[in-house]
Parts: sequence; structure tokens; C-alpha cells
Amino acid sequence: MRKLLEILRRPHPNRVARSQLRWYLLVRALIIALFLLGAVVYQWYGRGLALSPVLLALYLIGGLCAAQIGLSALLLPHVRRTRLFIQGQVVWDLLLATALIYVTGGIESLFSFLYIFVIIGASLFFARRDILFVASASAILYGSLLDLQYYGYLPFFGGSGLSQRVDGNAVFYSVFVNVLAFFCTALFSTILVDRLRRSEAALEKREIDFEELENLNRTILANVTSGLMIINPEGRIRSFNQAAGRISGLSLSEVYNRSLSELFPDFQVFDERGFLLVNRRECPFVTSDGRSLTLGYASSLMRDSQGKVLGLLVAFQDLSEFKLLEEQLKRADRLAAVGRLASGMAHEIRNPLASISGSAQLLLEGRHLTEAEQRLMKIIVKEAQRLNVLLTDFLVYARPRPAQRLMVDVARLVDELIAVLAGDQRFSGLRLVRAYSGPFRLVVDRQQLRQALWNLAINAAEVMSEGGTLTFGILPEESAIYVEDSGPGIAEELRGRIFEPFFTTKDKGSGLGLATVHAIVEGHSGEVRVEPGAAGGTRFTIRLPQRSEPGSVTEERP
Repeated sequence: MRKLLEILRRPHPNRVARSQLRWYLLVRALIIALFLLGAVVYQWYGRGLALSPVLLALYLIGGLCAAQIGLSALLLPHVRRTRLFIQGQVVWDLLLATALIYVTGGIESLFSFLYIFVIIGASLFFARRDILFVASASAILYGSLLDLQYYGYLPFFGGSGLSQRVDGNAVFYSVFVNVLAFFCTALFSTILVDRLRRSEAALEKREIDFEELENLNRTILANVTSGLMIINPEGRIRSFNQAAGRISGLSLSEVYNRSLSELFPDFQVFDERGFLLVNRRECPFVTSDGRSLTLGYASSLMRDSQGKVLGLLVAFQDLSEFKLLEEQLKRADRLAAVGRLASGMAHEIRNPLASISGSAQLLLEGRHLTEAEQRLMKIIVKEAQRLNVLLTDFLVYARPRPAQRLMVDVARLVDELIAVLAGDQRFSGLRLVRAYSGPFRLVVDRQQLRQALWNLAINAAEVMSEGGTLTFGILPEESAIYVEDSGPGIAEELRGRIFEPFFTTKDKGSGLGLATVHAIVEGHSGEVRVEPGAAGGTRFTIRLPQRSEPGSVTEERP
């Protein structure tokens, strides 16, 4: 029996489902064994016949059935023509039912309903026409058996329980009732099986649809750029997608079933009364590796089909880069407005300033002035010249000349600048360091880039009046140049204003140096970033666009 079950469990290569064939053969074997055993017990004890011809016939039928079941189980893994295989099983079952009815008394047999089991079994695999054919075959076999019994043509053997005299009305009635039962069974079986198949097809389609939907949802959750997490009614995290892990630096295993207030204390989406719906809010967040971010978040309720609240879906994004860009845009707009206004004012101031300076110089040439008057006139001329330089610098900032871009070796330009700085008294107490090696070429305006680096160097020298280190570096992989000092640094609250014109924290200074740097870099479609330096001071990093295609710009002459 164990071998038989192992064979029945083997995979079946044909179109019919393996489970259907396995269960069909197994249930069929059990039914045959049950009714054969019942017939043997009935003949043995019910009629008190010890080894009668009927029992011998039943033993023979049982042996043939066992052999047929074993052969079918052995052939099942190798069957290629499934339909023909099942047809053979049905034919065998029809013949077996007929033989069992014949042995157990013909019209008096209690096993005529076995044909109904054959019809039901066939309906699992065949179409309606084939099932009606099986019902017709059952009716023909049963009717023929009773007709032969009625006319006395059956080969009787000694001790058989087959009645030799049968009433015609009883034969007709038995045939009528059983044939009607056969065809009714076939009809209802086809109806039920058709419905079952349609239901299975619909269920399979729905299962496929749900599987596709689940795969789609899983793909969306895995690739969406926003962080998503689900909070249960107790305020604990139950789901955490990959984007949420990338933003926060936490994994699903680290956050699962932990309190939201523990990991995201500034998310105001849950209180003692329950969930809070948030349309759009921002809050600070510190990642597991210590990075400070600005997160924007929103929340919405999750409900089941009956409207019951299952949890809260929280979506969040890292807004740090957007905030930085927003500040840069605001600063650029502010500087552009100030530049347009002040540019016009500078031209208007420059003309009367030139008249004042010229008049003062003419008065100085006169000999009737006293020494005190001459000193005052010299102060007027000196301050007028100083104001003229300031206006000139401001006009350079407000209306820089068009960039004359060439392919420039930035490393050589920085070398030249360091050589100039080394001979300047303002840099005598500083250590100048080169943090680059080899040439690095960019398409820039040489003079403007030199002016920007010069202004950054002057700014660093002024904050390191007592000495320090001034480092010039090049980052080829980022297309960037940086100037870093070891001074006291810039307070974080002032970093957003240092590029504004006339903003300065020094006693002396116009506040146009860094503003000019910002204008030059923006004219090159680049950006300037202010960051804390490695030595405790400040690093100014100028990032410029990568060089263009070879041959599209003129090379700088050595």
C-alpha cells in the first residue's frame, strides 16, 4: 500500500492536474475494495455459504481489480495520452460493476448504483457528450444483463445466486428506474462540474490577479523614493520600506515593532487620543550615523473593507537638499535685487564723487591754504579715492564683465597665486599649503577665477591675523577647488548671509569680497559651499561644471 501511495504521488506530465489523477485512482481503489469486501462478507455470513462459486467469483474479481489498480499506478508516471488512459479506467469500471452485479444476483443485486459512481468519476475529466456516452453505456450494460437474465441466456454455474425466473414487470421497472438514475446523474454531474470548473477558473484568475497586484505593490514599495512606514493603533512600526531605510539609516529589523516616538520623536502623528492626520509638516531628524536632516512628512489612515482603521501610513522625504537649494535661490534673488538697485546708485554717486575729488585736488594746488586746510583737503581726496575703489569693486560685483572662457590649468593658476601671496605682507605669518598634484584643466575665465581665489585668500588672512595655515586644494573627481583656513570659523547662523553685499563681521572691510566670489562662480554656472574645515576653520569649496568636449574651446597659452 505504501508503494502504491508513493507511485500515486509521483508527478504527472500531462495536461490533467496531477492531484486530480492521484485522488481519482486512490478513491477509486478504496471504493472498489470497500464494495468487494462488503459483497464477500455478505455472501459469507449472510447466506452461510462456505467457499461457494459466488465467493470464488468474488475472489477472482478482487484479484483482477488489485492487479488492474497496481498496473495503473505503475503506468501513471509514464502516461503520455491522458485521455486514453482515463477512458480505459472508465471502461474497466463499467465492466467491473456489471460483473459484480451479475455475481451478486442480477436484478436482485444491491450494487446497481456502482454505475452512478462511474458516471460521477467520468464527469471530473470528460465533457458533457462523453459523460452522456458513459451513462448510455451503463444503461446498455445493465439493461442487457437483466434482459439476458429474463430470457435465461446467461451461463449459470452451480451455486450461483442468479434467479432463473424473473418477472417481466420487475425487469422493466428496474431498468427504467436505474437508467433514469444514470442519465439524471450524468445531467446533474455535468451541470455541477461545469460550475465547478468555471469557479476554479475564476478563482485561478483572481489568484493570478492578486499575485500580480501583490508583485506590483511590492515593486512600487521597493522603488519609491519616499520613505513609507505603517504604524499600528498602539503607535508601533509594523512596516518600513527600503527608501525609509536609506533616509533614516535604519533597517526593518531595527525598527520593527518599536515605538514611533522612540525613533522619530518629532513626528507629530500620534497622541494619547489616537492617530493625527498630517497634510504636510517638517521636522529635524538625526540619522543613526549622526547626520542632521530636515524631513517632510504626511500621514493618512489605513482602513479595511468595512471601514475599520487598521493603522496609519506615514510618508516622509529628506528635504535637506531642497532646503539648501531654496536658501541659495532666495540668496540669489536677494543679491540680484540688491545688485540692480546698487548698480544704478553707484553710477550716480561716482559722477559727483569725481567732481568732489577733482575740486579738492585743485584747491590743494593753491598756496593760500593753511596747513590745517591742506590736511583736510588731503583727507577729502584720500577718502574720495577710497570710495571710488569701493564703487569700482561693487560695479565688478553687480555687473561683472562677460566671461572669456578658455581651457585653463587650474593647478598652475593656483601655483601662481600662491607665489604672489608669499610676497604679500598680509600673508607673512601664514603657512601656505598645496593639497593637489598634477595638472587639472577646466573651462573658466582665468582672471575671474583668480579674482575669486584671491578674495577668498584675503578673507582668510584677515581672520587669521595671529597666524595659521591656509590650504589650497583641488578635487578633480568633483571638479572643485577649495580654500581652507585654520581660523576661528564662521558661526552656523551667519553662513546664510556671508555672500550678501556689504555684510561683514570685520571692523575693516567692504563686505564685497565674498559677494564678488559668489557672483563670479554663479557666472560660471557653479556653486560655492561653506563648510567647517578639518583644522577647525572654514572651507570654501568652488564647484564648477566639467570641461567641454576637446576642441570646442581655445587652450590657454603657457
